[in-house]
Amino acid sequence: MASTLHEKLALFDPHLPLERARTIPSFWYFDTEIYAAECRSVFRNTWQWLGRLDQLAETGSFFTMDLAGEPILVVRDQEGKVRAFYNVCRHRAGRIVEQEQGKVSKLRCRYHGWTYDLSGRLRGTPEFEGVEDFFREDNGLVELEVDTWDGLVWVRQSAEQDGAKPPSLAEYLAPMPERTEKLNLGGLRFVERRHYDLACNWKVYVDNYLDGGYHVNTVHPGLAGVLDYSEYRTEIEGHTSVQHSPMKPPDAHADAVTGKVRSGDAAHYWWIFPNFMLNAYQGLMDVNLVLPLGPQRCRVLFDLYFADTEAAQARQFMADSIAVTHQVQMEDVGICEEVQRGLASRSYEAGRFSVRREIAGYHFHRLLARYLEAEANREAQAKGASGGQA
Repeated sequence: MASTLHEKLALFDPHLPLERARTIPSFWYFDTEIYAAECRSVFRNTWQWLGRLDQLAETGSFFTMDLAGEPILVVRDQEGKVRAFYNVCRHRAGRIVEQEQGKVSKLRCRYHGWTYDLSGRLRGTPEFEGVEDFFREDNGLVELEVDTWDGLVWVRQSAEQDGAKPPSLAEYLAPMPERTEKLNLGGLRFVERRHYDLACNWKVYVDNYLDGGYHVNTVHPGLAGVLDYSEYRTEIEGHTSVQHSPMKPPDAHADAVTGKVRSGDAAHYWWIFPNFMLNAYQGLMDVNLVLPLGPQRCRVLFDLYFADTEAAQARQFMADSIAVTHQVQMEDVGICEEVQRGLASRSYEAGRFSVRREIAGYHFHRLLARYLEAEANREAQAKGASGGQA
């Protein structure tokens, strides 16, 4: 069995053509070293969607998120600027803000009462007189990169690119922003957030999302009844992929509710490496974030948006649509948890890709391997610099 991170990564070959490629090894879905490397490299060095601008409408408005073990705080400061920080006090590592969202006039750690202004500058240090070589200006909250796209707030903790210039948010998301302009997603209004906890590795959920509709007919019969599966197509580019499917009149497999709330010309399913999904239909959208909670657990957040939210008919449409989203999600929960159990079987080591359907899944595995390899190289360099000592 491979022992070092480099040896574990060498068991996947990202250079093969799709026709010859194999999936990442099954142990990558529950190995603690692989999981730790993902937290350090994949989630730290990529742009991560964490919330919405409407959560930051006023000075002092904030929201928080735990991302792969890192507590993060996003707040609008006194000058109206959106800022992101690690949600960790510089004194004894207490959380600055515990609530998921709200509004404050200052940031105060409940552990020992250290206070920071909304720009992250340290202002109050109770009973700290006499401490030598301590400077408030050097002990503000640790700030992160933050940017926005179409009402969505994105944060990046680090940007280690092995000498290359790290991509801006616009570069990282490309070509999604340009390709979705005609969908008028900015005109949709946020209605509700839901979350689902799954007993599976975060990559299992992403694999399921990216299989090019391969599982739709067998796992989602209601949705299959309104998607034209024969014309379902997938494209990949940069850190993204998109799956398109023309819609069709509901067939015998689609229940009446699904047929009513999943209509229009086409469905669009966008993915941004590693864990962001955007699902758009006529008059509605949901954006999803897959949060790792451990090697064999994850949480999926759903933010649900609609074009019309006021009339009684619109409220019924929203309720029906959310019910369909929930049904599809519960179907995915079942299959993803089943797959996680199967990955632990001694009978399974790796799988193959459908050339017609699963190009986005292979794209995901190759990007993942690239980020993990960079992390392994950094570790090796650090070990070499320290003379090989652990």
